[in-house]
Amino acid sequence: MPTPHLEQSLQRDVDRLRGKVVEMCDMVEKALRDCVKALVDNNRQLTYAVILRDDLIDEKEKELDRLCLEFIIRHQPVAGHLRLAYSTIKINQELEQIGDYAENISRQAIKLGDLPPEVSRERFVEIADLSIKMLHDAIVAYSREDAELAKRTMAVEKTVDALKSSLNTDLVEFFKENKIPFDALRPLTTIARRLERVTDRARNICLEVMYMITGEYAKHEGSEVFRVLFVDRHNAVRSQMAEAIANSLNLPLFIFASAGLEPTCLDPQTVSFMKEKGHDITRMSPKGIFQVPYLDHYQVIIGLDPEVQRAFPRLPRKVVFLDWSGKDLSNIKGGPEKIHAAYEEAYNFFETHIRDLVEAILGTQVNSK
Repeated sequence: MPTPHLEQSLQRDVDRLRGKVVEMCDMVEKALRDCVKALVDNNRQLTYAVILRDDLIDEKEKELDRLCLEFIIRHQPVAGHLRLAYSTIKINQELEQIGDYAENISRQAIKLGDLPPEVSRERFVEIADLSIKMLHDAIVAYSREDAELAKRTMAVEKTVDALKSSLNTDLVEFFKENKIPFDALRPLTTIARRLERVTDRARNICLEVMYMITGEYAKHEGSEVFRVLFVDRHNAVRSQMAEAIANSLNLPLFIFASAGLEPTCLDPQTVSFMKEKGHDITRMSPKGIFQVPYLDHYQVIIGLDPEVQRAFPRLPRKVVFLDWSGKDLSNIKGGPEKIHAAYEEAYNFFETHIRDLVEAILGTQVNSK
């Protein structure tokens, strides 16, 4: 039975861990507020400040990591205190990632300069306010061990996701109407996605809080399926072929999707060829990578154009990138037979490679159990 002195020491260290998490969250919240303010006000000095202060958040993460390790070694905790240490380590990682989002938003703001007049500042602020409030409440739930608050807080994620999707749709329309250039579209959609990702991380924190309190692990959304994304330049030809072939395999454990760096219209030649192969793709519509729901949940991204990898310069460690670059079928010159042969070659390539990939994933999953 622990002595009063040991109990006091344990409680002191528990309070210290909680206090450090709250301190780190304060720093991350400030980074988020400042990067959004810098974006809205075109305040370059503030964007640089957020980028420079990210090192402090990284240092705070290392400090908290050390404290958790010391806590485990010193107290050799079990049950609730062990879950506290484990969840604190996980929450620490989530906060550090959110700090990286704030830094990235600042870098995107520098690229943008002043916001185009067509783009509503209020919509970015609305998403940011909801995201920051959700993060704040998640940490309050952690510090107070409030499972009900954690559960309520998670509901905000869907609202932010809907706002982000609506904003991205409008931004794409502005781009199509030549109201904003592509150089502005990319940073704007990236900023919206980063702000929405804050709520994903906040949800993860809520799940950790609920595990810490109840000992019941809530499975993260999306982990029950394997997601594969095909990306090319226009999402009009090869990526649509690959998605259709993959979906025709009818694999319930997989979600296949496609997107383009600069989406245009579906290629009629591709529609005709795929119909010949028994695939009706007339209802598929090209979309940008920023329009893919739950983009950050994809485990495999397959680039069908050399430019694709540049669009994903910093993939998370768990995401696998595969390069299946090939001929741009829309630019094949020659008679109908030569063009048809090129489509046939691409079709056979996708059919064999997708099957090999799927079997490799299933085999890896089976072997890892």
